[in-house]
Amino acid sequence: MRLHRLRITAFGPFAGTEQVDFDDLGSAGLFLLRGATGAGKSSVLDAVCFALYGEVPGARKGNPLRSDHAEPGLLTEVELELTLGGQRLKVLRRPEQLRPKKRGTGMTPEKPETLLSEWAPDAGEGEPGWRAVSRSHQEAGEQIHRLIGMSRDQFCQVVLLPQGDFARFLRGDANERAKLLRQLFDTGRFEQVERWLAEQKSRQEAVVRADRRQLHALATRAEQAAGPSAEPLADWVPDSAGPEAFLGWAALLRADAAERAGVAALALAAAERAHELARDRLRTARELAERQQRHTEAVRAAAELAGNAEAHQRDADRLAVAQQAATVEPFLHRHTAATAALAGAEAAEHRARTALAGRGGPGAPDTGTDLHRAGAEHLAEAERGLRADLGRLDAARADEHRLPEALREAERTNHQLGLAEEAADNAADWLLDFDTRVKELQEQQATARAAEARVEQLDARRAELRTRLTAAAERDRLRGRIATAEGESATLRELAAEAREHTLDLRERRLAGMAAELAAGLTDGAPCRVCGATAHPAPAEPSGAPVGQADEQRAQAEQQQAERRRDAAAQELAALRVAEAAAAATAGDDSAEQLADALTRADAELRATLTVADALGQLQRQADQLTRQQQDRQAEQEQARVRAAALTARLQTLAEERERLTERIDAAKGGAPSVAARAAALASLADAVATALAAARARSEAAGRLSDAEAELASTSRSAGFASPAEAGAALLPAAEREALRTRVERARTDRELVEHRLAQPELTAAAALPPADPAAAGEDEQQALTRLRAADTADSSARTRVTDLAGLGRRLTELVRALGPSLAHYEQIKRLAELASGTSAENVLRMRLESYVLAARLEQVAAAASGRLLRMSGGRYTLVHSDGRASGNRRSGLSLRVVDAWTGQDRDTSTLSGGESFFASLALALGLADVVTDESGGMPLDTLFIDEGFGSLDEQTLEEVLDVLDGLRERDRAVGIVSHVADLRSRIPAQLLVQKGRHGSTLRLTTRERP
Repeated sequence: MRLHRLRITAFGPFAGTEQVDFDDLGSAGLFLLRGATGAGKSSVLDAVCFALYGEVPGARKGNPLRSDHAEPGLLTEVELELTLGGQRLKVLRRPEQLRPKKRGTGMTPEKPETLLSEWAPDAGEGEPGWRAVSRSHQEAGEQIHRLIGMSRDQFCQVVLLPQGDFARFLRGDANERAKLLRQLFDTGRFEQVERWLAEQKSRQEAVVRADRRQLHALATRAEQAAGPSAEPLADWVPDSAGPEAFLGWAALLRADAAERAGVAALALAAAERAHELARDRLRTARELAERQQRHTEAVRAAAELAGNAEAHQRDADRLAVAQQAATVEPFLHRHTAATAALAGAEAAEHRARTALAGRGGPGAPDTGTDLHRAGAEHLAEAERGLRADLGRLDAARADEHRLPEALREAERTNHQLGLAEEAADNAADWLLDFDTRVKELQEQQATARAAEARVEQLDARRAELRTRLTAAAERDRLRGRIATAEGESATLRELAAEAREHTLDLRERRLAGMAAELAAGLTDGAPCRVCGATAHPAPAEPSGAPVGQADEQRAQAEQQQAERRRDAAAQELAALRVAEAAAAATAGDDSAEQLADALTRADAELRATLTVADALGQLQRQADQLTRQQQDRQAEQEQARVRAAALTARLQTLAEERERLTERIDAAKGGAPSVAARAAALASLADAVATALAAARARSEAAGRLSDAEAELASTSRSAGFASPAEAGAALLPAAEREALRTRVERARTDRELVEHRLAQPELTAAAALPPADPAAAGEDEQQALTRLRAADTADSSARTRVTDLAGLGRRLTELVRALGPSLAHYEQIKRLAELASGTSAENVLRMRLESYVLAARLEQVAAAASGRLLRMSGGRYTLVHSDGRASGNRRSGLSLRVVDAWTGQDRDTSTLSGGESFFASLALALGLADVVTDESGGMPLDTLFIDEGFGSLDEQTLEEVLDVLDGLRERDRAVGIVSHVADLRSRIPAQLLVQKGRHGSTLRLTTRERP
């Protein structure tokens, strides 16, 4: 990789555009990048890193890229031309930043840009030139990273050699060296292997612990199942015993349980036999006691029956007579009912004939005295005649009802005829004005539709004006704040710059004072505490008032506080500009007052237009209603005409009907006031005749039924053995008394038969002859035998359960022990590997982790590559060697560095080197590390290197040797840039890039001087 040209615009401390031609600058091999403290030497290196990776080095990553001194219209950008892998490339990058608006005032954000170009011999029209390769941040970054072969952190350590980091690397412990080496070499995979092995160890250890817990849980269950008399687990299986010890102890438990189960089974069989005998004795005693009790009860019942024999016989005789009388009972009831029915029929007939008194026959209603004495046949003939007369009057009564209805209908029809004619006239009048009203509505609808279309336009206009008015108010408010913020930001920038210059001035004065203080203690012939020289040709002289560390720290604190205030003000100003740009883009060029007036006018116009447009719906409904009314009026007119014609015809028909009805009614009513009055008189007489006829017939039927009932009652009484019906009635008992008597008789007979049956049973007679039985004593014996049986059964069940449980637990223990074997073996294997990789195993004598082992190999390569240059820089005295000896205490081993002193033949710790020796040892380490990392990343040659500071600690001879080594880097056609403000280097390195700082920003200038 070789850098050719760098162009910086508005970047860091550089306010304008600065260019660096690395081809001219590095043509001699070495060049010096110098300038006052804070001028921007490191910013040149930041620009190179930003061009390649889009970011600055990690230590300065948070600093703003844009120059505070740059003009607002000048965009920040970095352009770098370089050669990578034989390709001439140009990288242009612009960070995200604010720029002035092209229209109007304020700032607008500018997106970041990246352009990667390649030099091509035929870029266009056969001419050589730059050809664009990519404009994508990601794609350009991936292509550059692929060609360089290093990450940003590796590049910053290898190409931009920071001497402070390597001095710490040289003097630091193993952890500090590991941190830098891990950053440069991709050893994360080895750390991942360590973590993976540790995780596998923990996971497998958890599995083994879980299996052992399960094993102990099963053993505890087996111990509980075996009972308190079993062999304790702790006596047979100590904590240090293996899983197989559990199997022997479990087998002993199973043997003991089987033996105890056999004893329990024998005891259970003996208890069952004893209980069976006791149960037989109890059953025999209970049966004997029951027979003796039954015999005693039968003897007592027989005595009671003998004493009540006469009463039982009387009840039987009375029951027999009552049962004979019960056969006559239905006929007695029938005779009583027939007698009552005849009396009722005679009374009804008398009432009906009395009602006929004073009435005549069908021809003369006023002579009815003959009818109430007439027989049934005469009454029936009179009723038929009256009903015939009523039938002939039915038609006349209908005519009489119809005549007033016809008169009322004629009146209604005449009225309806007048209404129909009036409706036809009204409809005709309304239809005359229809066309005029339709035309007026159509004109109003056209006006409303035009207003409705205008409403949508006015709504959009009002919304736009309202949004612009809000944005304009925000724009004006933000512009006021921006004006105030710009003044405050400018003031804070000046204060921060003054604070920074003050701090740098104090630092330079302090350094000068320190040199003068050291020089004051020098004596001729005595070695210098810094460089060890015994000659002191030009000791430093004090200048001005002395500056202490507290003064410098106080100035740094004030500078940091001023810079924080400056940065905060800049961020606030940028945010205000972005917000103002957005508000101005929305508001446009009009003022807030103009927008408010326009919005007021638009609101008024919208309200007026809405009033007109809102009437459209009402007008449409009016038009629809008018059309429906036209149709309705036309239909009404036609219907009225048709109805008038029909009503006229109906009036003629009703007049003819009235004449016919009047003639028929006069003929039918005779001398009565009306047909209805004559019909009512005839109907009343017919009903009275019918009632008398029905009563006469009912009285005749009741007399016949009474005669039949008397004959049946007399015949039934004689058949039942009674002399008369009265005697049968006296012997009759109520049903409830008869049933109770029958029950007592049946119970007495049943009891007598049962007692006789029991006294005749031989087993009862034999039991009565034996001594009294004692079932209570036999029951106590049986209960005791049952208690002993239950105890034996419980013991046997527990023993069999214990055998079964122990057998199952034994199988599970065997399976678990077999399964635990491979798990333990796998755990031991993974544990050994994890401890080896983590450096905690006794087999790892160096106590080196796996990643440390890999890093130690890299460090050994770096030490070998650095020793060649260190020999030249130290005049053949020093070399660096890697040591993998064990560190004391708990510190990490394998990343130690020792320096071998050829003058003494001894190796010693790198911390014993002097300041100058530490510098060129650190430089040798940095250059060696650059070679190793380059080879690691694919061998991409690094033709341009930068070395940052550290040369001030070297004496003249050592400085010359170091420069010779750096000059020797040109053997690989390299250009080496030294970043320093050491005055001696200005005369030793002709090619120089001077960084000059000023109040309005820094500038770059290329100078060349002849070697002295």
